[in-house]
Amino acid sequence: MKKFLLTFGLASLVFGASAQENAKPVGGSGPMISLDKEVHDYGTIEQGANGTCEFTVTNTGDQPLILTNCKGSCGCTVPKCDTEPIKPGAKTTITVKYDTKRPGAINKSVTISSNATNEPEKIVRIKGHVNAAPTTPTSPVKEASPMAPVEKN
Repeated sequence: MKKFLLTFGLASLVFGASAQENAKPVGGSGPMISLDKEVHDYGTIEQGANGTCEFTVTNTGDQPLILTNCKGSCGCTVPKCDTEPIKPGAKTTITVKYDTKRPGAINKSVTISSNATNEPEKIVRIKGHVNAAPTTPTSPVKEASPMAPVEKN
């Protein structure tokens, strides 16, 4: 009897696990977010250059995806996202503007909040380097030397 119960219990576990793997969640997969890239690399750009980049968001789920918020990690990184529902299979674009007036390394993130069942908060990054604008040398001001002869009229 013990062998029967043990065999029956193990068989139930195996078949139950197999059935769960193949079962879809009730109501479908819901809205799901997918992006064309995780990181945008500006490379090396000049100070004052165009610091705009784009991330393409696709709804790979079976219900409308809603982007509720897009937030940059600091004031120098400003994302803009559309909050209109994205139909299954449809795409939208998130535009990120980085302030290139600041020379030095770029290593910032943007947090995308949504109703996605796979990743309700998705973080993408921007990176690169802003070269400082070249400085123009100032011409020296010629001052009269105290020993210079004074011209008389």
